Amino acid sequence: MAFLLSFSTNPPLNPKLSSLNTPLSSTLNTKRHFIIHTTSFCFILLAQQNPIPQSLAQASTPSKPALNLANTKSWFQFYGDGFAIRVPPEFEDIMEPEDFNAGASLYGDKAKPRPFAARFASTDGSEVLSVVVRPTNQLKITFLEAQEITDLGSIKEAAKIFVPGGATLYNARTIKIKEDEGFKTYYFYEFERDDQHIALMATVSSGKAIISGATAPCSKWNDDGVKLRSAAISLTAL
Repeated sequence: MAFLLSFSTNPPLNPKLSSLNTPLSSTLNTKRHFIIHTTSFCFILLAQQNPIPQSLAQASTPSKPALNLANTKSWFQFYGDGFAIRVPPEFEDIMEPEDFNAGASLYGDKAKPRPFAARFASTDGSEVLSVVVRPTNQLKITFLEAQEITDLGSIKEAAKIFVPGGATLYNARTIKIKEDEGFKTYYFYEFERDDQHIALMATVSSGKAIISGATAPCSKWNDDGVKLRSAAISLTAL
């Protein structure tokens, strides 16, 4: 199954990937040591048959330029249930009361899952940063809970979960973040679909997938893409 992100539409504009050339190490919070290898806003579960975008193989080839990122150290850091994320300046919290109360509403023996764990938007609402937390066995049919994102497959195999069919994929990377007990693996994808440009960061912790997504109309990505990409990639599992 895959996550589809749906939004309002705007005229498309192809991003210029040649701008991804700033060294990663000069832009990240000093506590995050990266090793790189490879709206309204909502996540909708799709059928598992969604194909991997044909451009994935090209996006996953080695010797790619470093990601162009902003220094997010001065940004507000939001702490959620099991994660933290940096929020771009002037973005506002747009979580609705029902989002916070969803977990307390019982349906039989099950609580209704919260659609978002965090959600922020620009003042005009066209750019959105969201975090979704889901049990990994809801993403991939299995009786076992994944403990690391690699349990969901390689970055190419996991694209079936995180990148919707029909999307144009521009970047797919494995990112390792140094923690006290070693390195934690994250998958990063950047793609376009339905006139929206999306930067997505995902990891797994204690059987739950933690996914951040930063989105904007393609027409705004050239101006704000570095900021949004940096916000998505600032996701940290706690």
